[in-house]
Amino acid sequence: MYGKPKFGLNFFMEPGPKPMSYCDAVQKMDPNNVHKIYHETAYGFPIEDDNELFGRLILEINQAGLSWTTILNKQENFRNAYHLFHIKTIASYQETDFDRLMADAGIIRNKLKINAAIENAKIILGLQSKFGSFKNWIDYHHPLSKQEWTMLFKKTFRFTGGEIVNEFLMSTGYLSGAHQVDCPVYEKMVKAKPAFLALKVI
Repeated sequence: MYGKPKFGLNFFMEPGPKPMSYCDAVQKMDPNNVHKIYHETAYGFPIEDDNELFGRLILEINQAGLSWTTILNKQENFRNAYHLFHIKTIASYQETDFDRLMADAGIIRNKLKINAAIENAKIILGLQSKFGSFKNWIDYHHPLSKQEWTMLFKKTFRFTGGEIVNEFLMSTGYLSGAHQVDCPVYEKMVKAKPAFLALKVI
């Protein structure tokens, strides 16, 4: 099973057979298509910076109930609205920041998702204090099964259900499945040394 099946209603309303995977779907897309860019430059690649790692979690949380197309089209709006995903800054957000985000049509104006970003930022500050970084916390627990990862995230963070956790970890290289082995991007991803490769027996 490969990730990112949610493109948007227009995609699935188009005539003709539907591709079996995200990798298949993007092959015929325009080079400037947001999915094509994300698939070839970000999906499945490890992220070293904590703020960027947190930013990916914010985007995955905001996809819940929506298409990934919507999120990709708004990703720069999210980045600007959430102060470049700077964890310490988001953790210090006050009511005025919440109101600002709720009034920003460029992002997803959902109270639960906005609150989750703020509260999760506070939680990550604690993890950074204990483990040195958010990434170190994930590395410390790696590897776990999908079910174990989901239980850990749901116990630790807000608004992190199974699909959100699975896609977050797959998109950042902790779980396999972002690219099929015959995908042109697979070898490029492998060279970036995603964490899931360490589990393979050579």
